[in-house]
Amino acid sequence: MAPTPDATQNPALAAQAEILARGGETRRMADAVRALAIDAVEAAKSGHPGMPMGMADVATTLFTKVLKYDAADPRWPDRDRFVLSAGHGSMLLYALLHLTGHAGMGIEELRRFRQLHSPAAGHPEFGEHPGIETTTGPLGQGIATAVGMALAERMLAARFGASLVDHRTWVIASDGDLQEGVSHEAASLAGHYGLSKLCVLWDDNHISIDGDTALSFSEDVLKRFQAYGWAVRRIDGHDPVAIEGAMAWAMRNRKPTLIACRTIIGFGAPTKAGTAGSHGSPLGAAEAAAAKDLLGWTAPAFTVPEDLKATWEAAGRRSAGTRRSWLKRLTKHPQGADFDRAMAGRLPESWHEALVALRAKHAEEKPKIATRVASQKALEALVPSVPEMVGGSADLTGSNNTNVKGVPAIAPGNFSGRFVHWGVREHGMAAAMNGMALHGGIIPYSGTFLVFSDYMRPSIRLAALMRQRVIHVLTHDSIGLGEDGPTHQPVEHVASFRAMPNVCVFRPADAMETAECWELAVKRADGPSLLALSRQNLPALRSDTGENRCARGGYVLAEASAARRATLIATGSEVHIALAARDALEAEGIPTALVSLPCWEIFGAQDASYREQVLGSVLRVGVEAAVGMGWERWLGPDGIFVGMGGFGASAPAEDLYRHFGITADAIVAAVKKRLA
Repeated sequence: MAPTPDATQNPALAAQAEILARGGETRRMADAVRALAIDAVEAAKSGHPGMPMGMADVATTLFTKVLKYDAADPRWPDRDRFVLSAGHGSMLLYALLHLTGHAGMGIEELRRFRQLHSPAAGHPEFGEHPGIETTTGPLGQGIATAVGMALAERMLAARFGASLVDHRTWVIASDGDLQEGVSHEAASLAGHYGLSKLCVLWDDNHISIDGDTALSFSEDVLKRFQAYGWAVRRIDGHDPVAIEGAMAWAMRNRKPTLIACRTIIGFGAPTKAGTAGSHGSPLGAAEAAAAKDLLGWTAPAFTVPEDLKATWEAAGRRSAGTRRSWLKRLTKHPQGADFDRAMAGRLPESWHEALVALRAKHAEEKPKIATRVASQKALEALVPSVPEMVGGSADLTGSNNTNVKGVPAIAPGNFSGRFVHWGVREHGMAAAMNGMALHGGIIPYSGTFLVFSDYMRPSIRLAALMRQRVIHVLTHDSIGLGEDGPTHQPVEHVASFRAMPNVCVFRPADAMETAECWELAVKRADGPSLLALSRQNLPALRSDTGENRCARGGYVLAEASAARRATLIATGSEVHIALAARDALEAEGIPTALVSLPCWEIFGAQDASYREQVLGSVLRVGVEAAVGMGWERWLGPDGIFVGMGGFGASAPAEDLYRHFGITADAIVAAVKKRLA
């Protein structure tokens, strides 16, 4: 038996009745989205029907009248980007892709919503379908990623011109998105840089999982965004005329735009509309049937009437002519080949030659410098050779050494530079970098202290999930930073990122290794790279200029003089300490090898015979100024770890290394005790 509506207990139902009475063709097209969302969530027995039902009118206007895209070529470079930041409402996106005629999102895929190997996953996953621009679900990430997409569009337009790059970025965001801190950082940044081609459509439905948003959220969002430098407007999110007018207004603005779309979550449901009950679980058979009755939807489950589907598919072809015109311009454009190469992620010919020259210089001069300084020297070789590389820093440029002389920074209204001052917004920076990489045509790198990677972790995790080429320069990587003390001394961070799939953590030991690790990071196109770099100066350990020895993740830096009795294994700033210990052990008649292990992930991918050859079968000793978690993989059950057992302290670096027992003498004593 169908539920009986009660408008006295739920005022949203009265408003819903008035909206339903309006009818109209656009409403009928939106109802196709609602019906598919209801059916898919019911079939999966899980999901979030409320947001797709509530935002169907807004999304329908966007996809049928405003958005520049062609369903026949969903990766067309000059398409508008659409980001569903409220990723829990994924059926909204899947329904739109299906209705507009995108291949690979047929009705069978919708029937398998949330099932193994379906492109219609619980939350949108980049790579599962070409119409999905980014992985979303962790709230706030989508809107922050979209800021990076909008920034990339402006920077590429400055490089290649408006005839090749002239598109917009549209976002559907929820109340939760705007509560998350990362959205505040990103919105502030977008306002500062005046990203006028960015428009956020806020699903202002006043409902969160716990109930009415008034439980925890009472600020004036429009005033907040105005303060950031955005243009703002409030509309009825179920009025097609108001929706289309607001979107047209947004496209005329010279500021980023926030449109507050007042909607009813679960619109069409007779009792659950306007309540948290429609947010994160199926409506239930009775409510679902009654919702379709109320909407006047009579088609069977997972069925869209032919006339309606034809109208939707025509909307999916709206920009086909625009795309063909763009392709003609591309073939005639003097930078067309360079544009194609950049968007495909291919590096320029001979891009690494300047690095080869730098390595030769390091071999000759043997500089004693911090690896953060060595990183800057690598960038001075790379950035002029790879025009896609765009740098930046979270207000630590002089400490991270991510700037390159002669490479200007962008500024509001001027996007011709290649350096971004992100401000103290580590999380927003990392999310926007993901957006830049996803947009294509840019290889983003930027810096902060390794300890502040905690602020970036959710965005780095999404970069790993999406396998995006994003490079994070993380300096001040250990107790070696000294007097700033334990708040700034990372001890657990390297271990935690080594535990994250698809991430490569590079911790080079000297200038030569730093140049080699930068080469690997830039070449790597299937996930983020993190360079953990020292504040303190480190001696040069190598003078060879042949193969990139870091390319196998680890190698024997110094072999034992006879059959090994011990193998010392170290990374980064501790390699030279381990080398001193190795030399001391050799002097005492204990043949000892030293292994440098700058990238565990690459080393772990080598064949077992190579790893065994490098590590040996005798006593293994790990040395790293960090916690020992993970080292057992290389040391085995009988190995020794020399490193940190807790947090650091405030003192000069040399004193800290002595205090925590990370010295050559301590390593020698540990080996001799075990071998005795």
